[in-house]
Amino acid sequence: MPVSCPNIIVILADDLGYECIGANGGKSYQTPHLDRIASTGVRFEHCYAQPNCTPTRVQMMTGMSNVRNYVDFGSLEKSQTTFGHLFRDTGYATCIAGKWQLGSKDPSLPRHFGFDEHCLWSMLGRGERYANPSLSVNGEFNTFAGKYGPDVCQEFVVDFIRRNRSKPFLVYYPMILTHGHYEATPDSKDYGQPGAQAKAANQQHFADMVAYMDKQIGNLTKELEALGLRENTLILFSGDNGTGRGATSTLEDGSEQDGEKGSTTRGGMHVPLIASWPGKMKPGTVCLDLVDMTDFLPTICEAAGVSVPKTLTLDGRSFLPQVRGEKGQPRDWIYSYWVPLRASQTKHVGTRGAVEQAFDQHFKLYSTGKFFDLDHDVEEKSPRRVADLQGDAAAAARKLQAALEQFKDARPASLSPPTVPGERNKKTK
Repeated sequence: MPVSCPNIIVILADDLGYECIGANGGKSYQTPHLDRIASTGVRFEHCYAQPNCTPTRVQMMTGMSNVRNYVDFGSLEKSQTTFGHLFRDTGYATCIAGKWQLGSKDPSLPRHFGFDEHCLWSMLGRGERYANPSLSVNGEFNTFAGKYGPDVCQEFVVDFIRRNRSKPFLVYYPMILTHGHYEATPDSKDYGQPGAQAKAANQQHFADMVAYMDKQIGNLTKELEALGLRENTLILFSGDNGTGRGATSTLEDGSEQDGEKGSTTRGGMHVPLIASWPGKMKPGTVCLDLVDMTDFLPTICEAAGVSVPKTLTLDGRSFLPQVRGEKGQPRDWIYSYWVPLRASQTKHVGTRGAVEQAFDQHFKLYSTGKFFDLDHDVEEKSPRRVADLQGDAAAAARKLQAALEQFKDARPASLSPPTVPGERNKKTK
């Protein structure tokens, strides 16, 4: 067990883009608890996830780019090592609660991947997630009549923390909220009324879901304070991809951001990141460094003094120094290997059957050769010819091309090529 043993809580909101948080300039939703946590912690301006959920979860849990270990949507190879393994093997009590989506046939998978206890939706691939949810609790499948799914998961997390407050714990909390369909929450005026749980996009219901998610996080921090654990607990909050389709958000400058989940544009990948560890950071800090989902594993391991085996090839780098107000080793770029789910998402697919891109805060280059100036073309509507670039743009293109080249041989020969959208459906018919 490490000499210093802080508690770690990693919270991953579902389908919540950067623009949804008030501290990030969002004006459409009520997020007072996250705003307070940001004002007393560190807020990152440039955190990026994959365009949809499973790829992000695989990167976050393993610290590796999808090019090395991603096989198919909704699964994680049993051979992979996760932060759950590393913390449990070090002596931490480990828990996961919320949305799983990393294998639906085997109820033993959460324990296999390093989690002592779990309360999960989509563990067995069926059932509702919100009203009257169907959840797997430590391998037992139950339907909670009259309950609200996010409340069941929250109660599970709180109970786990109470029972393990005398020893170090890791809680991975991939929340069920705010994924569509956008439905009424227990705080909505129409909760329980006919049509309130209708499976359709509803902007007001999405706003209610964001507010409810924020309230749950506020209640969780209050519980930590009541137990005397807050100052010894590092909390990291982020999102698994951009906001879902059907939600349009307004920012403080008057601009609007449509939900672009499933897109490789900034709107599909730009997510919030807030770090909070009282007494270990300068309150109200805003960090402009790049952060990728592969960075979470090395960050929480460094914070807890958990060793990472030298046999693991990690693509992530710790941003714990930035959390502490130090310079650290900021990224120069982010590389993304993403396998689309639908034919409509394949316009940037390269020769390896995936969308490969490298980008920084200002420029982006796809493996297909398309180059974009993100400062002036955030929606990526006007690609520029690399041969015509000059100055900073030309230098960025060289840097990003070199980044792409670093991963040209990274995919193991043992992994089959990605399934092209459309072909996946043919195989299942």
